[in-house]
Amino acid sequence: MRCLGIDLAWSANPSGLCCLEFVNQELVVCDLRRETTIADIFDWLDRYCPTDGIVAVDAPTLIPNQTGSRVPDRLTHKYFGKYHAGAYPANLGLAFVDRTLEVGLSLEARGFEHAPTIKAQVPGRYQIEVFPHPAMVHLFGLNQILKYKKGAISDRKLGLAKFRQLILDKLPNIEPRLNITTLPEIPTKGTDLKALEDQLDSLICAYVAAYWWYWGTEKNLVLGDRESGYIVVPTAI
Repeated sequence: MRCLGIDLAWSANPSGLCCLEFVNQELVVCDLRRETTIADIFDWLDRYCPTDGIVAVDAPTLIPNQTGSRVPDRLTHKYFGKYHAGAYPANLGLAFVDRTLEVGLSLEARGFEHAPTIKAQVPGRYQIEVFPHPAMVHLFGLNQILKYKKGAISDRKLGLAKFRQLILDKLPNIEPRLNITTLPEIPTKGTDLKALEDQLDSLICAYVAAYWWYWGTEKNLVLGDRESGYIVVPTAI
């Protein structure tokens, strides 16, 4: 079973991509990269997941509402607002929706069905929406989100270094275990920081995909549903 994470850029910027695979009951990293165009993202996906797999997308792929916020967006603020982990509101009036909806529809066309409910460890082709910030709050036991996306380069480097180390320290000790001992080092330039940020976010997306497939509702929350949109979040470890 392969578990893919897509940290989807909401504009024509590169997206982070990660493929994890279950090997001998643990997860290994098959690939970690960025691609820019939707076509290149799906070329990558078709190459790494030709059969069964689950794809986790950090982007709103189901948007029923014309204005305002979706149900899952509001629920992130209800349950994770105190951690500063509320989602950006998505509606059909925003500029990015054609891109994010296209990804969800393209996945469905390939047989990846939306899976706001799932039977744990049953092979198939699934897709889910995820949001790294609340996932990391629970997986890493954070009191507040890591600040690595905005601000001075020195602050972003510090936040990204914490993020990187938490992956190496925590995910090898959670079931399903991620077999990982190294990740790219923290760069010094802002553009390179963004590249690593995208890749690490996609790794979290892929891990949440694996966690959802492995545990199902036993150890995950589902904020929303198929009709209103949904976000899958691991429960607190």
